[in-house]
Amino acid sequence: MKRGADVLVNDCASVRSGEQVAVVSDKEKRSIAAALLSAISAAGGIPSLILPPARTIDNEEPSLAVAAALAGADVVFLPVTLAMAHTRAVREAIKCGSRVISMTAFSHRMMREGGLFTDFRARQPVCKEMADRLTAGSHLRVTNPAGTDLSMSLEGITGNSHACLLDGPGFTAVPNIEANCAPAQGTASGRLVVDGSIPYYGVGVIREPVVFAMEGGFVRAIEGGHQARALSELLAAQSDRWVYNVAQFAFGLNPDCTEFTGEMLNDEGVDGTVHVGVGTSANLGGTVSAKTHFDAIIREPTVWIDNEIVVQKGEVLVGKKETSS
Repeated sequence: MKRGADVLVNDCASVRSGEQVAVVSDKEKRSIAAALLSAISAAGGIPSLILPPARTIDNEEPSLAVAAALAGADVVFLPVTLAMAHTRAVREAIKCGSRVISMTAFSHRMMREGGLFTDFRARQPVCKEMADRLTAGSHLRVTNPAGTDLSMSLEGITGNSHACLLDGPGFTAVPNIEANCAPAQGTASGRLVVDGSIPYYGVGVIREPVVFAMEGGFVRAIEGGHQARALSELLAAQSDRWVYNVAQFAFGLNPDCTEFTGEMLNDEGVDGTVHVGVGTSANLGGTVSAKTHFDAIIREPTVWIDNEIVVQKGEVLVGKKETSS
């Protein structure tokens, strides 16, 4: 896995000699963490391995000691089984100047092939342009052949460009190149028919569509087969109304993520897809901190920002228009 570790350390995080680098991991991802530690040392960084107490659900807050370690590092890698990206600990680390690389549920396959080896610099302009469109827009609508028809306001929001490259303090997840935003609070309404993947909580690649009814910025109902029922029961068990908050809209933009595999950071980056996040929005520019956060990915979306189509049936139009002109 050396080649993948070298990409993460040198290209994505730009680790420099003498920097303090924290690698937060768990027993399931220790071999990936070991590859990172070796690459960090080779780059001249000063690595520390942190193995926190087990957590029970994606984006549950880590312990105070782990949060302090993140805040004290120049660079943070998160090769963990359960997501930590949408936590207060990560948000505070970024405020303290950390460069944070999320690697949730990374697999050995992802370290060797696929989206990690795309040309991130070449894709960065498209990612930034999509984020700029979200910032400048006032209204977004998304549909897909499975029956999605969802709308939300973009008034007052700021789009985020995550092209898997950090040259200064901030956050990115690798390899899911994405442009995202937290929609205007309380405005998302309509129907989201998920036919791609929900790569959280063991749900994975969708076998039977999961239908979310959304109104006033909240998920009001979840319907479908076994996967839908399992998700609905898990969220209800959290006893937190904010786990139903419509927190995120995002474009997947990695041309080397081509198939849904159930691996979170592969599936969220599949080129030409979109995903909608539910739960915590605070790390995306919103204001909500919930007990958890998950993303639901749809196939072949068509997306309008105001009156312009930016993705049509899974084809990203923004970069193509600029290239052809």
